[in-house]
Amino acid sequence: MAWETVIGLEVHVQLRTRTKMFCGCRTTFGDPPNTHVCPTCLGLPGALPLPNAEAVRLAARGALALGCTVHEISVFARKNYFYPDLPKGYQISQFDQPLATRGRVAFESPERGRIEAGITRLHLEEDAGKLLHDRFPGKTAVDLNRAGTPLAEIVSEPDIRSPAEARAYLTTLRQVLVYAGVSDCSMEQGSLRVDANISIRPPGETALGTKTEVKNLNSFANVERALEAERTRQIGLAETGGRIAQVTLLFDAGAGEVRELRSKEESHDYRYFPDPDLPPLVLAPGWIAEQQAALPELPEARRARLEADYGIPAYDALVLTGEMDLANYFESVVAAGVEAKMAANWVMGDVMSSFNETGGFPVGAPRLAALVTLVRDGVVSHQAARRIYAELAQHPDQDPRAAADRLGLVQVRDQGALSAWVDEVLTAHPGEVARYRSGEAKLMGFFVGQVMKRSQGKADPKGVQPVLHERLSRR
Repeated sequence: MAWETVIGLEVHVQLRTRTKMFCGCRTTFGDPPNTHVCPTCLGLPGALPLPNAEAVRLAARGALALGCTVHEISVFARKNYFYPDLPKGYQISQFDQPLATRGRVAFESPERGRIEAGITRLHLEEDAGKLLHDRFPGKTAVDLNRAGTPLAEIVSEPDIRSPAEARAYLTTLRQVLVYAGVSDCSMEQGSLRVDANISIRPPGETALGTKTEVKNLNSFANVERALEAERTRQIGLAETGGRIAQVTLLFDAGAGEVRELRSKEESHDYRYFPDPDLPPLVLAPGWIAEQQAALPELPEARRARLEADYGIPAYDALVLTGEMDLANYFESVVAAGVEAKMAANWVMGDVMSSFNETGGFPVGAPRLAALVTLVRDGVVSHQAARRIYAELAQHPDQDPRAAADRLGLVQVRDQGALSAWVDEVLTAHPGEVARYRSGEAKLMGFFVGQVMKRSQGKADPKGVQPVLHERLSRR
């Protein structure tokens, strides 16, 4: 039997502030446990919360970037539950009057092409602490450095229809938030976490099936894998007459399996009520308009501009704008005098590999532009330029031309040297020579490649071909 998958995602994004949501403690990542705590984030009697204005600004900015309506009045509420990493016994969040509602994320679905997923709400809240299970044998430790860290929770509509779509949605959502300057969205540091809700139903059915929730997924790949595993589990239950229970699950990435954590809570289980220590959050219409006007160019607009202004293919624009730093680097290389398509090819190749490995650009845009110019002018081959690029990455002060000279990679145009390499290649491949002379003209590319290999990339390919033609035309 066929089944339709219905997925909604709750994304918790740490806002890019120096201090916590309701106190002045630092949000620095990686510091020793319990060194950024105070009476407020520890929930000690008599300590009162004070909202972080920068967190409010960033959350509003993120909401506007996602096309949400930011409300002039929103209310902080207490979400009551008991867990060792929640020192107050409640979390300050927002419930029935959130900061923003009704946005959308447009993205490319692997199955359905260009689609939109609605954003139900974006609200402010504080994070809980962290439980550490590997510090002391047989014991669990509590680190409250994260307690009170400002978060924006972004809740999607159940518009996603496959695990692959969920990953595509998250990739686009992250890009928008990073471009808007709202968060660094580093899953490694816990500044973006995902809870995924999933249910199944027969195709054509409009009512939602019983949903389960997979909690605290820490990579987009694991979101996709966890949803695949849970979809398979639910279909197996439905097709064998089993009952799908509304439960909260954890994903075991090593085993590729989900396992039940507890029965899933409903909103009434948290006994929400307005926080008596915090008045309603009131935002002036003019202030909201200022945040809207201050938004930078977002990924979708930048993709369109790169295509229009530089004439690069849509695919190239999509890849280049995947990371804002890559797009900035590409435009810097073009501004330094490199043709746009050539710059795009380099950035999507060797530069992106370096960026993925190091998180930065070991070869600055001006030096890359100088290297690409050497290729354009025929001073070095593309193959040699890649070797030079690796050398430049290791030596930040090295000049591209000096590196080419030192490595002996300047292209050789001397006819005597080219003729010698060509003769060596033709002597080494008599069978291919006979086939070429019998009409297999496509072997010319093979001969050029062999000459380049024999010359270690030094031969000028434009000079090699005439020599090859001359030698191969002899009988």
